[in-house]
Amino acid sequence: MVHETLAATNAVVTLDVGLPGVVWPWLVTVNMWAKSIGTGVIFMLFYLLKKYPNEAANYRFPITVVSIIFIHLFLLFTLADLHQPFRMWHIFFTPHFTSAITVGAWMATAFVVLLFLLAFLSFIKKDDTAFDKVLLWVTVLAIPVTLYTAALMSQCTAREIWQMPTESAQMILAATLSGSATVLLMDTFMNKLSTEAKRDLSIILAFSALAAFVMYMAELVFGPMKAEEVAAVMGYISNGGEYQAMFWIGQVTAYIVPFVLVVLSIVNKNQNILKLAAILALAGLWIVKHVWLMIPQLLPMS
Repeated sequence: MVHETLAATNAVVTLDVGLPGVVWPWLVTVNMWAKSIGTGVIFMLFYLLKKYPNEAANYRFPITVVSIIFIHLFLLFTLADLHQPFRMWHIFFTPHFTSAITVGAWMATAFVVLLFLLAFLSFIKKDDTAFDKVLLWVTVLAIPVTLYTAALMSQCTAREIWQMPTESAQMILAATLSGSATVLLMDTFMNKLSTEAKRDLSIILAFSALAAFVMYMAELVFGPMKAEEVAAVMGYISNGGEYQAMFWIGQVTAYIVPFVLVVLSIVNKNQNILKLAAILALAGLWIVKHVWLMIPQLLPMS
């Protein structure tokens, strides 16, 4: 809020007041979820083209289209959550690169431009060599694009639970989890990948789920020892807190059950259950992200 204006210098003095209540609603959850899929499928395409080039050739254009769709969902919900969405042009014409939002907007824009270039090279020009060269840079750019939300969250004051190192790891794991799950679901319709390729994707899904689950459990157990605020926040997901049921539903749906299903699939050499593992991973990831976004905002800042 504006406190006073100094006429001599036209300087505006503002009061730094904490905003009560939830500032980032479910729109931001969809934002993070869609971004994870949009970048994750690019990671999987790059991996498949390197290891299984003949099989993955059929997925150049379809995966590019999926990435374009989900990245635009990410941008749409980002824009919808802005309090002044029609002022977004300032990010591009009067940028301040000390802001994670500005840096993220520029990177996401470059990412979208390169995705459309991939679509042109794969669908219209049909130049696989050029596609693979551009894909390398798209994959490199996908890393900071998927990490930018972690940087944004870590900049929030009085949010001790959102720390850059752990949030960065969780963003990457969300991308590999959702990316492998999405490609596995795509293959149930296209059926172009070999057993070995689908096994690799399922292993990526399983280890992403396991690593993410371990990190959340470490935060749940050891986080309260780090700061009193973390202990207070964790009260919402333990000891009968408001988000206890939703937190555990998300952990089981996104991580535990998909990991078990993948192990059963590999042991029994049965790939039919991979579709269920992929669906649960994607649905559970939304729940996990939503709980982790909401609970720190419920803690009074005074």
